[in-house]
Amino acid sequence: MAVFNLTPSDASTFILIGIPGLEASHSWISIPFCSMYMIALLGNGLLLFIIIKEQSLHKPMYLFLAMLAVADVLLSTATMPKMLSIFWFNAREITFSACFTQMFFIHFIFVAESAILLAMAFDRYVAICDPLKYTTILTLSKIWKIAAASVIRGVLLVGSLTFFLKRLSYCGPNVIYHTFCVHMGIAWLACADITLNIWYGLTVALLTTGLDVLFIVVSYILILQAVFRLPSKDARLKTIGTCSSHIWAILMFYIPVFFSIFAYRFGGANIPHYIRVLLANIFVVVPPMLNPIVYGVRTRQIRERVIQELCKVGKWF
Repeated sequence: MAVFNLTPSDASTFILIGIPGLEASHSWISIPFCSMYMIALLGNGLLLFIIIKEQSLHKPMYLFLAMLAVADVLLSTATMPKMLSIFWFNAREITFSACFTQMFFIHFIFVAESAILLAMAFDRYVAICDPLKYTTILTLSKIWKIAAASVIRGVLLVGSLTFFLKRLSYCGPNVIYHTFCVHMGIAWLACADITLNIWYGLTVALLTTGLDVLFIVVSYILILQAVFRLPSKDARLKTIGTCSSHIWAILMFYIPVFFSIFAYRFGGANIPHYIRVLLANIFVVVPPMLNPIVYGVRTRQIRERVIQELCKVGKWF
């Protein structure tokens, strides 16, 4: 593994290693990640186009889906271009300000997307468990309030997280063993006590995504209880199939993140760097690639619109 030492003139930059221990394979590793990124952009872009274009899809479920698509595009775009530039061009340097900005947006988008997933679980809970009140509970104004609350929560909590990092001093070598800037990856480089950063970051994670996961689990338990009371076996199987695909997508989003959160704080040298970094990279590109399929193509209304658009493209060619 290469070792980087910073001179005083380099003190305004960080060095991103990439995937530690797998530097020789960066070019090969870039192929699946670049492919998944392109699929994520195409799938979420098509999903957004269809939802915006079709007035019949301007309903709570699809508006939340559009918000999720925007978050997915932003999350993958905040990380993948820099990661691919490391893999392809060995462009490892990143300025302090750019690194802190990237860290802010990655964590902010994740917190906002977690809130969107919670809102989508609540949407399905109301639609299945209390359908008669659906239109009165999830009005357009309430949807925008939920979106605004998600943004405000993310900005306040992640902004304070960034502030506590920027108040630390960094005396080098400022080498981050990662493909992008993350909170604890930066914190460990400080030549100061980071106890506050460790525990505050963990508290923020548990009070945001931790509570979101708890409420999502409760929502799906209540949904499944309502499903098993349905008289029709076909309806039960169809709803269970939809819920199971949603649950797998949610697990793909949360498991790598919580693994990284606890590994950085408590894993120490027991977990190889490349495992942590690969899981973090999976988190920023695999859910954005899968979500348009899980939430979009499996939904009949969107699937029909996608087929119509593809037929139009085919006729044009």
